[in-house]
Amino acid sequence: MRWAQAAGRGLLVLVVLLSGYVSAGARPGGPGSGRGPLTLATAGDLTGYLGPLLAGWNRAHPDERVTLVELPNSADETRAQMETDLRDGDRGRFDVLNIDVDWTSQFAAAGWIRPLPRAAFPLGSFLPPVVGTATYEGRLYAVPYVTNAGLLLYRADVLAAEGLDPPRTWAELERDAETVAPRHGLDGYAGQLLPYEGLTVNAAEAVYSAGGTILHDEGRRVTVDSPAAREGIGFLVRGVREGWIPEAALTYTEEESKRAFEEGRLLFLRNWPYAYVAADGAGSAVAGKVGAVRLPGSDGPGTSVLGGSNLAVTAHARHPDSARRLLAYLTSAPVQRQVLTRGALPPVRAALYEDPALVRRFPYLPVLRAAVLSAAPRPKSPRYDQVSLVVQAVVHDALTGRQSTSAAVRRLAAELAAVAER
Repeated sequence: MRWAQAAGRGLLVLVVLLSGYVSAGARPGGPGSGRGPLTLATAGDLTGYLGPLLAGWNRAHPDERVTLVELPNSADETRAQMETDLRDGDRGRFDVLNIDVDWTSQFAAAGWIRPLPRAAFPLGSFLPPVVGTATYEGRLYAVPYVTNAGLLLYRADVLAAEGLDPPRTWAELERDAETVAPRHGLDGYAGQLLPYEGLTVNAAEAVYSAGGTILHDEGRRVTVDSPAAREGIGFLVRGVREGWIPEAALTYTEEESKRAFEEGRLLFLRNWPYAYVAADGAGSAVAGKVGAVRLPGSDGPGTSVLGGSNLAVTAHARHPDSARRLLAYLTSAPVQRQVLTRGALPPVRAALYEDPALVRRFPYLPVLRAAVLSAAPRPKSPRYDQVSLVVQAVVHDALTGRQSTSAAVRRLAAELAAVAER
């Protein structure tokens, strides 16, 4: 297959480039070499792309074969299983982890993953914002593998029929969601508003898109009590209260919201790029009728949360040199291309976003590149899991009318301060 040939050519180059990872003359798997078999743990591979990529590595590295362990699709369950393994120390079975970008700080602070040498990886070839997700206290603890940024998907056919451009501001989105959507039998706008990690993302994007922040200084300083945060969260609260965000959106994760858009029930949807691929593909009721732009904000294009995943080497990895070599392989240019073409996942290599053949196949790439370059990470904290739970609970109370926006922001600041002090 063509993809295997390309990956194979890349591997020949990598063998030369990565020879400096081990001392001269060290044999794979030999005493003190740090090389040998590996186990890579990841959340469920929904598109089945990762197995073939690792098969390419295994053919070229028979003494460093990788066993893939797929954990549950749920981010919370995946993190829980990884944490259990990491707490087992030398008894743990995972050598390499494919982790959410926002777990890097937590895992690094706990001493569960190893710092990595910056010079071993082509960080200058990556989209600049993604590198920051892999650092903690100024040190590199992981290598960016997949990136992501939220986009606004819209019904291009409906807006064209109305003579409208896609919205750039919240006011434009609100106007169209309130007036245009009902004329076409559609709900106006939805994101992921169930109280889970997706709500943390949607709330953070709303705060960022109004010019606000949530935390600073690796989670030590709380900055959320601001007019910008009230404006951003208020935008979502107003949408639910006035009905242009349907009540059903309070139960949506990525999948439920994607399905609503694919079935032709929504005018606008905030989701990750994979939802565009699905909505514009075979079996979708809106195939050929979909557009994508950057998220709108209070007075112009907004700020997406930087999503994606990083690859990290566990502190108890049996063969750390092989693990670092695997990280370099999975972030090499030929393999990153396959991450996109086989897995429909946004790569971290900047040059791929300007490849004409890829742009023809994935027309949202230029928009995604702009969204990633202007994106911001979720609040960095060694206690990120607790931070996220606080955001989910407080914002959901505001969305369901249990608390006013102003009271919710004050409560959010107080509860995040308590987390920071623990």
